[in-house]
Amino acid sequence: MRPSIDLSFNGNCAEAIRFYERVLSGRILFELSWGKSPLAKDAPPEWSSKVCHSTFVVGDITFHGVDVLPGSYEAPRGFSIVLGIDDLEESDRLFRALAENGRVRTPLQETFWARRYGVVVDRFGITWEINCGRPMPAD
Repeated sequence: MRPSIDLSFNGNCAEAIRFYERVLSGRILFELSWGKSPLAKDAPPEWSSKVCHSTFVVGDITFHGVDVLPGSYEAPRGFSIVLGIDDLEESDRLFRALAENGRVRTPLQETFWARRYGVVVDRFGITWEINCGRPMPAD
């Protein structure tokens, strides 16, 4: 079993996956527009260039993205994507990048479990937790 993450967008999926590709050092593997898909007849003409299905990877995690049909979009809630990062500078960089034009829910800070931890809702409405854990003590 290999779980993956499916993200729904309200017409800005292509922008989002390109942003994630750049910021998270991901790689887009596949992208199909509504107009070129077998489901083209189900989408309004103005939706033809929107994303019907995409696949991108970040590390070992596979994400799928879609621009859901008009009137079907529901803002994400009840979950977040946790990025476990070992490097302090990288945790700072990712938090700043994801927070740009987004909303900080928990500022990036030291906690009892992490050297850095913060929560941000990015400009696409996706909630990310940055967790830069404490180094393991040497034996």
